Amino acid sequence: MKASEFDKKFDDGDDLLDSLDLSKAKRPMQKQKRVNVDFPAWMIDSLDREASRIGVTRQSIIKVWLAERLENQMEHSEYTANKSS
Repeated sequence: MKASEFDKKFDDGDDLLDSLDLSKAKRPMQKQKRVNVDFPAWMIDSLDREASRIGVTRQSIIKVWLAERLENQMEHSEYTANKSS
C-alpha cells in the first residue's frame, strides 16, 4: 500500500491494523530484558484463565499487571514523599 493510500485510510478513520506488520514492532527507549520466574501451578492456571477470558497471552497479562502495580507504587511513593515535605 502506498503512503498516500495509508494516509487517506487513516484520515477517514478506517482500521489500519490489518495493514501493518507488527511482528517486528518495538517501543523506542524500552530495552527488553528476559527473566525467568517460577510460579505455583495454581497461579499459572489463574493467569491462563484470565488471559483467555480477555483474549491475550499469559505474558501480556503478567506485563500489564506488573506495570499497573509499579505505576501505582510510584504514585504512592511520590504522594508520600510530597506529603512529608
